[in-house]
Amino acid sequence: MTTSTRGAHRTPAVLVLEDGRIFRGRAYGAVGATFGEAVFSTGMTGYQETLTDPSYHRQVVVMTAPHIGNTGINDEDMESKKIWVSGYVVRDPARVPSNWRSTRTLDEELAAQGVVGISGIDTRALTRHLRERGAMRVGIFSGNALPDEGTMLAEVRQAPEMSGADLSAEVATTEAYVVPAIGEKKFTVAAIDLGIKGMTPHRMAERGIEVHVLPATATVEDVYAADPDGVFFSNGPGDPATADHPVALMQAVLERGTPLFGICFGNQILGRALGFGTFKLKYGHRGINQPVQDRTTGKVEVTAHNHGFAVDAPLDQVSDTPYGRAEVSHVCLNDNVVEGLQLLDRPAFSVQYHPEAAAGPHDAAYLFDRFVSLMEGQRA
Repeated sequence: MTTSTRGAHRTPAVLVLEDGRIFRGRAYGAVGATFGEAVFSTGMTGYQETLTDPSYHRQVVVMTAPHIGNTGINDEDMESKKIWVSGYVVRDPARVPSNWRSTRTLDEELAAQGVVGISGIDTRALTRHLRERGAMRVGIFSGNALPDEGTMLAEVRQAPEMSGADLSAEVATTEAYVVPAIGEKKFTVAAIDLGIKGMTPHRMAERGIEVHVLPATATVEDVYAADPDGVFFSNGPGDPATADHPVALMQAVLERGTPLFGICFGNQILGRALGFGTFKLKYGHRGINQPVQDRTTGKVEVTAHNHGFAVDAPLDQVSDTPYGRAEVSHVCLNDNVVEGLQLLDRPAFSVQYHPEAAAGPHDAAYLFDRFVSLMEGQRA
């Protein structure tokens, strides 16, 4: 329930967490009521890419950086067709954007797309609360949608939880489409859209790959109708424990031995396909400054993340799976969360973070080259 109003920044707004904590501020973007899972993102820039990342579907994003909106909004940096976050929380929104590419303000874009937000609250205190208590359901209320505190809290607690949420089909394309290779075509990849970002097929196209983007409901027949040299499973929202169809599809690809690459949700799908479990992190990893070690090289990368679930796989041993031996290839240096998997006997690997990293950093771009190498090896 939203209404877009000029001068919304003067309208009182209230943020209510499911544990009863309340923050009061001013409306930012659309005026109304919204609900979702409260999560925080540590990026100091790249907010446009964050907002349009389908993995944030049904989440209310709290920005830890205090000044947001400085570069406005443009039409080139969108990662999908719309803003996917269900709510947006900032401390000090920019009054006037300053960037030569800007065509409108962030506030105007949020209002135009009906995204309810709040500004003027202590986002440091909110972030510390979420770190201590964990990600939880939240509501933002403003304007005529501002009832008494008891009613707001009751509505928040009635909102659906992220655990058990099956969301990928809600954000994925419904029709297949093709992103042509840039320059000479070298390979064809079938990409399963579980919430894919626009930069991902572009990164592959830059390497001479023609990308056939398929719906989340694609069958193994749909995949191999493209005669692919490789198969890609994208990022996406929701609980990987609900993703039975993508898991079965990936297992069919593994059976055929086709080179396979997954990112984020795709990493969790590979984990499940290999027989590992998944679990919900206390508050997740979100932002563009997360340190990850590539165990195959020893290199430490600064990487872009957006995940609230992780794979439960042993860090220090090779595991036997129905598809051969598997090992953890990448690990987060902050908390030892599994950030990548690879098979040792078949051409398949995945990472939990975002190597396409629109807005940066670009430390992990080599993973697309690793995918190309797998396809070259298979062809040879």
